[in-house]
Amino acid sequence: MLGALSAIGEATARLYAADGARLVLAGRTIERLEQVGADLVARGAAEARSWPVDFAACADPASELERMAAHLEGPVDAILLFFGVLGDQALAEGDPGEAARIIDVNFTAAVPWCLAAAALLERQKAGALVVVSSVAADRGRQSNYVYGAAKAGLSVLVEGIAHRLARSGAHAVAIKAGFVDTPMTAHLKRGGPLWAKPATVARAIKAAAGRPGRPVVYTPWFWRFIMLAVRNVPAFIFHRTRL
Repeated sequence: MLGALSAIGEATARLYAADGARLVLAGRTIERLEQVGADLVARGAAEARSWPVDFAACADPASELERMAAHLEGPVDAILLFFGVLGDQALAEGDPGEAARIIDVNFTAAVPWCLAAAALLERQKAGALVVVSSVAADRGRQSNYVYGAAKAGLSVLVEGIAHRLARSGAHAVAIKAGFVDTPMTAHLKRGGPLWAKPATVARAIKAAAGRPGRPVVYTPWFWRFIMLAVRNVPAFIFHRTRL
């Protein structure tokens, strides 16, 4: 689990723990990883190994991922990627450093990990790569287009990996999540039917990992239809909105 300390990552890990899974929890803070790991073992996980790593600074993600996989001493059922940052759109518009940070964390840092995961799963001819993306990837909007651009790149990358793996026995899925009540969105006004809890997204992730054939999954499900409408609004109408 890459980015296991995210709210969605923790929620997903709990589902796997309930099934008695063996988990490798990768993140930047060893103390927090160990706390989460102990909780997961108490919830039923056969093992929850803490694996400290800075995803953006890692010099060789492929070798690092191979070492994680070797620790499991068997086929890898799923590689789940959760890390990302929403960033500050208003700041990014005037500060190239903030724009670069958003792109680097959400896309540039994720690319080598996704490619390494694809190679590992292709070799073993089984397993799933599931990557958390966002509905923001579907159309550029003034409120979050830098973040959306990064997630759009990530989504296309994962769709390409899904195509690559289609005949191998492994598969890849981009999870396009809508509004989720997490610390990353704490600064936004929350509440209402469009907001989901991390556990809702976690269930979609686990289901996608076990169900080949769908390279893109929207969660909750209704976002597929919301974004279909958003993508197809004519520009002369869309540009009058403040989305």
